[in-house]
Amino acid sequence: MTYPPTGFEQAAELFKVLSSSSRLGLIGLLASRRMTVSELVEESGMSQPLVSQHLRVLRASGLVTVEREGRIARYEVADTHVTHVVDDAVAHVREHAVGHVDAG
Repeated sequence: MTYPPTGFEQAAELFKVLSSSSRLGLIGLLASRRMTVSELVEESGMSQPLVSQHLRVLRASGLVTVEREGRIARYEVADTHVTHVVDDAVAHVREHAVGHVDAG
């Protein structure tokens, strides 16, 4: 078997994209329904430019898709696996009260 096993590098890239608490929050909001940038701004409390910047990263990584309805763009999570990863990570932190993660 080669190391790292197939898929580890891609998983590491996924975790890099998800390493932002703002992006995790957007994934959490989009897990429940499709939303416009304006709705995401209102629900997240982030500025419109910041939401748009994070959506660009999420779209570029394939985690979020956009569907245009005329002039309105609605964003949604592209794959429910991502929402499960986020939900599991948050549940783990809450369950174990992780306040510090040693990156070493």
